[in-house]
Amino acid sequence: MRSRQEQGLDDPMILPRYRIADSAIPGAGKGLFVDEFVAAGRVVTAPDQIDRTHAWAEIVASPSLSADLHAAARWFEDRYTVSPEWPDECYVNHSFEPTGIWHLGFIFAAKDLSQGTEITVDYRHLLSPGQDESFQDAATGEKITGLSWQESLALSTHALARLLG
Repeated sequence: MRSRQEQGLDDPMILPRYRIADSAIPGAGKGLFVDEFVAAGRVVTAPDQIDRTHAWAEIVASPSLSADLHAAARWFEDRYTVSPEWPDECYVNHSFEPTGIWHLGFIFAAKDLSQGTEITVDYRHLLSPGQDESFQDAATGEKITGLSWQESLALSTHALARLLG
């Protein structure tokens, strides 16, 4: 599959060169891979053109929004985006041992990433509190359940603080 960048389409949310290819994660389909070295702490994806955020109650109450629940991601507090158009950053897969840290809509490199590394994040940060993902973690078989906003923010803040010293 050709990424938006390979098609000559600008995708400013993803900062390093990257490609979309088959994921090494069983059952994950496609994944997003960096095509260059990325230093620990560097921003891999950044928010861009967020047209609208929705409260969780608004999403579940709206038939059109809830039909795209698989494309919802929490950005902050009780505010979510719904992106059914599937931009390239949607190919970032889940891992409980992620290569990226999701923090307020940014993904930071969780360690030095060599060229060809698949970008993964812990989906618990993107889900509504208590919401179960429709699949289980491929490595552990464990449920993926959304964290509270406070827990998500504390975990990602501490992870970044440890990383950046």
